Amino acid sequence: MRPGLTDALATDTFPAMSSYRPWNQGKPPRWAGYCLAALVVLFLGGPALAAPSRPVYVLVATGSVNPGLAEFILDGLEAAEKAQAEALIIELDTPGGLDASMRQITQGIINAKVPVVVFVSPKGARAASAGLIITLASHVAAMAPGTNIGAAHPVAIGTGQMDKEMAAKVVNDMAAYVRSLATERQRNADWAEKAVRQSVSITAVEAQKLRVVEILADDLPELLQKLDGRTVRLHHESRTLKTAQATVVTFAPGLRHQILKRLADPNIAIILMMIGLAGLYFELAHPGAVLPGVLGGICLLLAFYAFQTLPVSFIGLLLLILGFIFFLLEIYVTSYGLLSVAGIISLALGGLMLYRSQGPGMSISLSVLLTVIGAISLFFLVVTGLAVRAQLRQPLSGTAGLIGLQGVALTDLHPTGKVLVQGTYWEAQAEEFIPRQTPVEVVDMHGLRLLVRRAPNP
Repeated sequence: MRPGLTDALATDTFPAMSSYRPWNQGKPPRWAGYCLAALVVLFLGGPALAAPSRPVYVLVATGSVNPGLAEFILDGLEAAEKAQAEALIIELDTPGGLDASMRQITQGIINAKVPVVVFVSPKGARAASAGLIITLASHVAAMAPGTNIGAAHPVAIGTGQMDKEMAAKVVNDMAAYVRSLATERQRNADWAEKAVRQSVSITAVEAQKLRVVEILADDLPELLQKLDGRTVRLHHESRTLKTAQATVVTFAPGLRHQILKRLADPNIAIILMMIGLAGLYFELAHPGAVLPGVLGGICLLLAFYAFQTLPVSFIGLLLLILGFIFFLLEIYVTSYGLLSVAGIISLALGGLMLYRSQGPGMSISLSVLLTVIGAISLFFLVVTGLAVRAQLRQPLSGTAGLIGLQGVALTDLHPTGKVLVQGTYWEAQAEEFIPRQTPVEVVDMHGLRLLVRRAPNP
């Protein structure tokens, strides 16, 4: 074929052949880029999309605010932080409690690394006094219908009443504290201060209207749904909560928390005190029993530990100890029951004055006090009676056990001879002549010789 014809065929008949390039030379086709992007998403974005949501930790805080409850909440907060939880929900129901324990809890919440939600629950619960301040410190505050919050006026506790100036300082300090917390969380600071100064309390519906809390929820599942998508400020960053499908982990109190909570009960503390005093009293009245002394010592140590966590009046504590001393003296001093009466009065007054605070959860129940005082007084009286009878009982052995016994003269006593006393032959001496077979009575003993006389009533 001629060269000219070949060129014409190449350019005219097949024009695309002149610009053909293999697929792997130059720019790759568009579908190759799509495949590469899909692989990147699959291997890099897939694990992130498939990662499970972070859990939500829940703990139930009930009873008075005391060191035991504070330790429980702080431990739960630490566990939630270690697990990098989505949030920590505190289901709160408290009548109030100690200022020091409340401040420990609020400081832990303010400096928490996870969002903290305080949920006043279940229906019928309350967040009074210290409970209000703990709620104000939370990142999100929620309440169940039928609950209430407020009444945070500080109550004087300790060994004496505060004077007017000191009371004003305490109230002003607490008012400033709640105002700062409410302002930090963008809540109603004016009402919070009013709750401290005037002890006002409001319902859950009113609390939401007054911007004291943000959410009303019937139960925990509804709360998780309403929390989902809410943005909270955590230190210097904002975090959007994802709680709708989160796994709920309940932080249960351990044995230590349960013991501390029980010991912080004023009723349990005074019962331990009374049992401890009774145990030591029994050990002193009947030395060698061992077990009552050991149990008494353990109960006293537990009681003193509980008193460290409660607003105890030293006057009330001293009256309890004084009552114990009165009962102990009844064993050794003949008072015809006067010391026992004084002991009962001291125990009753000490129980009434033991706790200065009259706030809920910080004072002893009157029914418990009367029951304990009655039971412990009866115990002391019974043990004291047994001890006195043991001291007055005539000795049954030894020289003292022979005095007063009667026998019979085996020989004439003029002044010495032999007598038979309780089946035993004795050398005897009399100050008068006593014929043989005459009933005699032992009046004394010198060595192994009995001093006898005629028996007045044979």
